[in-house]
Amino acid sequence: MLCHMAIVVVTSSGAKNARRYVAVMESAGSDVRVLTPHIHGGVATEELMKDAGGLLLTGGPDIDPTLYGEEPDPKAGLELRRPLDDLELRILEYVLDRDMPVLAICRGMQLLNVAFGGKLIQDLPDHKSQKIDGRWESAYHQIYIAPGAKAAAVIGMAGFFKVNSLHHQGLKEAQRAPRLMTTAYEVEDGLIEGLESPEHNWVIGLQCHPERQDEVPKLFGNLFLGLHERAENYISEFAA
Repeated sequence: MLCHMAIVVVTSSGAKNARRYVAVMESAGSDVRVLTPHIHGGVATEELMKDAGGLLLTGGPDIDPTLYGEEPDPKAGLELRRPLDDLELRILEYVLDRDMPVLAICRGMQLLNVAFGGKLIQDLPDHKSQKIDGRWESAYHQIYIAPGAKAAAVIGMAGFFKVNSLHHQGLKEAQRAPRLMTTAYEVEDGLIEGLESPEHNWVIGLQCHPERQDEVPKLFGNLFLGLHERAENYISEFAA
């Protein structure tokens, strides 16, 4: 019997942005395939996802507000990459249709919300990294992960965590897609920090950046191990 190694697909604006995500997935035991709009934008989805068992949506530039029915706010300082939006949305649709496991980080969680029909707040002050003495430093805040969340089961505990914050877009309950469930939020301002899909087996979104492992609790590394395990299970079930 052939042994299939699970490939986890990582979507990214470019190879440099993908580095940390590739490193954590490889250390979890996965083979990784990086997809970027520049190289893969014109390639058929089925070809891009061949032998894949899971998807990791990464942090990156802002999502085009026209995708959720709004005009871009000229004061929001948006950095848009529509080819990346288009690539990720079609990959995500393919993956969700097949109930493949998904871990969606920062921009990835926002894209998940938009894909399910939700909206975003185009600019949030006080959530992004700042330049201090010539170096970019992450902001930090306290979040609460609910006990019933899949993320809590994967991490190994629920409750309060201090995590990094490197985003200037996000969502609250008013912007959340009704089909998605809020599983974590920021304690001070109620910003959604975790989303999951009750319709799918393992679709977890987090607003923080667990791939920056020295900036979040050690247990958050279990998210990448969890994605790897789910991808292996998916391949063994469907690739036989």
